Parts: sequence; C-alpha cells; structure tokens
Amino acid sequence: LVELGINFDHIWQKTLTVLHPLKVADGSIMNETDLAGPMVFCLAFGATLLLAGKIQFGYVYGISAIGCLGMFCLLNLMSMTGVSFGCVASVLGYCLLPMILLSTFAVVFSLQGMMGIILAAGIIGWCSFSASKIFISALAMEGQQLLVAYPCALLYGVFALISVF
Repeated sequence: LVELGINFDHIWQKTLTVLHPLKVADGSIMNETDLAGPMVFCLAFGATLLLAGKIQFGYVYGISAIGCLGMFCLLNLMSMTGVSFGCVASVLGYCLLPMILLSTFAVVFSLQGMMGIILAAGIIGWCSFSASKIFISALAMEGQQLLVAYPCALLYGVFALISVF
C-alpha cells in the first residue's frame, strides 16, 4: 500500500483533525493529496444512505465532484499560493465524516422533525467548520474562515438534504 501512496498514519491524523474541530489543524499534513480516505468516506456515506432505503451513490459522487470543482475555483481566487484539485477533494472528502454519522442516525430514526433539523444543522456546522479550518491553515488565509465556511456549508447542506429526505 505504501507504493500506491496509501499511508494509514496520515489517514488517521486527518480523520482525527476532522473529529476534533477545535484542535489546531496541521497545514502540512493537509497539503498532501490523499484520496483513499475520501473515497472510503463517500462509499460509507452512500452505504448508510442505502441502509436507509435511498439509492443515492450517483448523487453523492456527482455532487462531490461539482462541489470540489467549485471550491477549487473559489480557493484559487481567494488564496495567494493556490491549491491543487486533489488537496481540495481530500479535505472536502475527509470532512464528510460527520455527515456519515447523520446518515447512520437516519437509518434508525426519522430526521423529518424538529430534532432532525437541529441535528442536521449541527452536522452541517461541524463539517463546514472543520473544512474551513483546514483550508485556512493549509493555505495561510488568516481572517477568511467565514468566507470559506459559507460555500462549505452550502455543499454539506446538500448532503444533509439527501440524508434527511
């Protein structure tokens, strides 16, 4: 797996960075293009949606690709250094992990009430805060976290809509 560029230690560190949103993100580990973890998380998100009776694999991968392309363009316009498409896809894919928790919750309970709205809003905030924090630290964009968090929240809001409805 090392020859293929799959490093389980880096996958674990990136996953912990997403799960602990208040911890300071290491920009150097996030600059590495690693798509093994995001592919697994997208597959897990689609699988949990499938357990809830929603066959949405095409939507998950399609929205992910369009969202990565949009964030790639936006971040290249906003940052001084620029960012690679692989880095954007990696960060957005790793930050999809809390959305898997939402879709897992949707397997057991219905999210179409007030509790579902509150839970979905919290998960959207968690995903977008984690992604924007990682982008800010990796691209040295101090003071622009809210500007990056807004499009991230829109992207993860679409995933939450897929999970809820």
